[in-house]
Amino acid sequence: MDCYEEFELQVRNAAEAFRQIDKKEVIRVVSHLDADGISACAIMIKLLNNDNRKYSVSIVQQLNNAVLAQLASEPYGCFVFTDIGSGVISDIKELLNGKKVIVLDHHSIGNTEDLGNVTLVNPHIFGIDGGREISGAGVVFRFACAVDKAMEEFAHIAVIGAIGDLQEQNGFLRLNEEILKIAVSKGKIQVKKGLRIFGSQTKPLHKALEYCTDPYIPGVSGSESGAIQFLYQIGVEPKNGNNWKKIVHLDEDEMKKLVTGIIMKRLNEAMPDDVLGNIYILPHEEEESPTRDAKEFATLLNACGRLGRASFGIGACLNDKKTKQQAIRSLADYKREIVNALNWYNENKFTDDIFWGNKFVIINAKTNVMSTMIGTLASILSKSNVMTNNTFILSMAQAIDGSTKISLRTTNNIKGNLDLKKIIEEIINGIGNSESGGHQNAAGAVIPTDKEANFIGQAKEVLGKYAMEEKVG
Repeated sequence: MDCYEEFELQVRNAAEAFRQIDKKEVIRVVSHLDADGISACAIMIKLLNNDNRKYSVSIVQQLNNAVLAQLASEPYGCFVFTDIGSGVISDIKELLNGKKVIVLDHHSIGNTEDLGNVTLVNPHIFGIDGGREISGAGVVFRFACAVDKAMEEFAHIAVIGAIGDLQEQNGFLRLNEEILKIAVSKGKIQVKKGLRIFGSQTKPLHKALEYCTDPYIPGVSGSESGAIQFLYQIGVEPKNGNNWKKIVHLDEDEMKKLVTGIIMKRLNEAMPDDVLGNIYILPHEEEESPTRDAKEFATLLNACGRLGRASFGIGACLNDKKTKQQAIRSLADYKREIVNALNWYNENKFTDDIFWGNKFVIINAKTNVMSTMIGTLASILSKSNVMTNNTFILSMAQAIDGSTKISLRTTNNIKGNLDLKKIIEEIINGIGNSESGGHQNAAGAVIPTDKEANFIGQAKEVLGKYAMEEKVG
């Protein structure tokens, strides 16, 4: 039996454990607030609805002892954690002792020697890289299908979760690819080769080009006038009458001109033609809607989660028209928060709040950026041309509960593989009441705000060491 067969057996065993739960039990569902967590939660809710189960749902930013103690005090005998929980599996076992617990996750795992009352589904147990091969939503999807094969109709939501977790690198690895094939066979996703630029369904063409940082287009990215001038130079009229054109409005000839023009602009880049890639279209969604393109759908879910409106995102996944419209309206607020975060960064990049090291930068936004948005800020900066000389981007912001949220990202100029989760663990080592989580390519931590100075000191030391290593050169 290979690792994939072992994983599938674990999924089936968890499905059987779920079937044994009394139908009278109210199931407490807890999930993460990002796009993957919301997708995972939506799939779980659909399964529970199909199975006529009663449930109560919470979306959380992190799972720590305080949150688990609160959950333990609630009158529930059964808990399901989706896209969260693996890193604190020992605490779950201890604090929810005597409860039925199922953890469906893809993050790195804590101690799994004796799980006790916890049923765990996690690919890492079998040496499968959960950070790249399958998302939290994907794990929940496999589990849901093992309980009820009719859940295959929700494969597209698992694909959205994987895209939201940055697991799509011009294609998927095995487990995600298997889920994608189900979504395609069900008519829920169409995979097309096209221009790999965000906003093709929703943004005016020149705006999509202006905001395009991955891939970066010299002289166009970051400049509205540069984008418009570029379109005129390649013979593509940016307007159709009084209205701005979108990428989806372009005919075949205009698209060829645009693709050729972008590649020509990028001839000095290592891979100038990487602007072309897979586009994942949801044909049942309305044209020119942010739910039509899977990448835009994932951004919509992130917006809902980061703004504390996860229920709207769940409703969008479940195709509830009213909540989907509320989710779409949340995008404007999300963009506003991103602009606020970027403006704060640009106005403070040379103040004491931002430390520039050798191939790393530490951004301490304090209360100036929402703690739920600090990872988004780090991700945007990691893909922008302004950070090409900085391998590591570590960002921090304070939450209202006396804690500071940390995010760690890397720029695209890294040679070799770095495990950001291990690096963040090394930084917080010895800092009391702190915790970390994440993946190889995106990690985070939560520390007490009064330990910030200690944390920053250790971060400078650890990041400086890794930045100097030959493999990140």
